[in-house]
Amino acid sequence: MSDGAFARWLEWLRDLGTYAPSDFLMFAPRTYWRLFELHNEAWWPLPLMLPGIGLAALAGWSWRGGAAAQRGSALGLAAAAAFVGFEFVLERYAAINWAAKGLAVLWITLGLLLLALAASRGVRVATGVRRQRAAAVLALWALFGQPLLAPLAGRPLAQAEVFGLAPDPTMIAILAWLLAGSVAGPGPVLWLWRGAWCMALAYCLSSAATLALLDAWHAALAMAASTALAVLASLRAQDKAA
Repeated sequence: MSDGAFARWLEWLRDLGTYAPSDFLMFAPRTYWRLFELHNEAWWPLPLMLPGIGLAALAGWSWRGGAAAQRGSALGLAAAAAFVGFEFVLERYAAINWAAKGLAVLWITLGLLLLALAASRGVRVATGVRRQRAAAVLALWALFGQPLLAPLAGRPLAQAEVFGLAPDPTMIAILAWLLAGSVAGPGPVLWLWRGAWCMALAYCLSSAATLALLDAWHAALAMAASTALAVLASLRAQDKAA
């Protein structure tokens, strides 16, 4: 490398050091949160109805229990994942972030995985009271805690992230479903199950990173904590099973 090229390289490194991570975002925080407001307005009154519908489904799952209830709830989550992938990620988020098309593929693929799991006979409810309690905490947070992050951060409630419409609470609900369930033995269903786990965790980590770049620390910490709770509860259950 010539002296001139080395000097230009050093200058490039110095210039790079003047940037903060948030400078690499393609949109402003206000633009990002405005997407949720527009999305909620477009689908009103679903933002008001979906938390109650989700709570009723959770209560029905808890009352009925069993593999049939676990597979039935997968159908609703598969529909929610597909809806988020098409209506929010592709229709809205992709307008401000070119990488959103890749996220849309993740959401739609995850919806297909959940649909396949709903159709399988290998899905069952996981044993362990603590694991079920952790899943219930995640589900309730997705339904009622996540929307309250908007006013907590000083944003209008119209920008709330609602389960079934917004990505983060919907993915937390999917994490709750994965944590509450298991599969019987090895085979194709096990690989579908692991694929759903991997995709859910990959999204959660990317979302937490994006929220941190937006300085939305309440939401970033909530996503990170939800992910950690799901992983730790799952690993602890596996240790006990071993």
